[in-house]
Amino acid sequence: MTEHAQDRKPTPDRAEDNAFFPSPYSLSQYTSDKTDYDGLATEEKYTGGRWKILVIATDERYMLMQNGTFFSTGNHPVETLLPIHHMAQAGYGIDIATISGGPGKIEWWAFPGEDEAVKSAWAATKDGFKAPEKLAEVIADGLEDYAAIFIPGGHGAMNGIPSSTDLRDALDFFLDNDRLVITLCHGPAALLAAGVDRDANPFAGYEIVAFPDALDLGANVEIGYLPGKMPWNLGERLQEAGIEVINGDMTGATTRDRNLLSGDSPLAAHQLGKDSALALLEKFNS
Repeated sequence: MTEHAQDRKPTPDRAEDNAFFPSPYSLSQYTSDKTDYDGLATEEKYTGGRWKILVIATDERYMLMQNGTFFSTGNHPVETLLPIHHMAQAGYGIDIATISGGPGKIEWWAFPGEDEAVKSAWAATKDGFKAPEKLAEVIADGLEDYAAIFIPGGHGAMNGIPSSTDLRDALDFFLDNDRLVITLCHGPAALLAAGVDRDANPFAGYEIVAFPDALDLGANVEIGYLPGKMPWNLGERLQEAGIEVINGDMTGATTRDRNLLSGDSPLAAHQLGKDSALALLEKFNS
């Protein structure tokens, strides 16, 4: 390992005051040029032409940490694009939306530049991420042709998305109409939107896997992945809403509870993509 890779100080992001990317050392531990992609779960494809996936990307890059620094974040490219690759290859259309209609933000420092599956998914969707639809307008046009809603991970999913009443209304549709909800890592923060302005969250009692608080509170700060403690803790807030986080570490685990599919980290992106494609083909293949 190079001396540079041992540097645990977060890297300054010159585009914003007091903002930081993850440290070189943390990136050497958490990122790579390729994923564990080893092929599709099935060669079966949906050919009906109707069903699509609604992807909700974060439109805010900077997370204000407790110490006043900004973490330069977004959606993690592996957690975003590898599941999309599986669902698109299974024959489902992909639409990208953000809360504001502004561009979706990607943690480009984590992009696996030698991974053909991720690169092909980016080539197919980058125009959608750069000029997405506004979620409220998607809802107004109708959600009837969406088989699933997918909220990718990356710490950026904790920005704005959990408090969105538009996302709350979209999640209501997917719950009420027997559609799939797919998310991973920090993406389950989106499930909190379902409880906005309500006495109870409709996902209360569901079991999920998500990125563990223990890593964000400990190792991620110690190795400089984060420039400080986050404004709030994902797992703690989910538990308070009655959503059961059943993992305590990061192993690449996935799980399904009813129509809610989740994964714990980038390590789960490939398997969650396989799970999602199979679940879609089982329910929406006609």
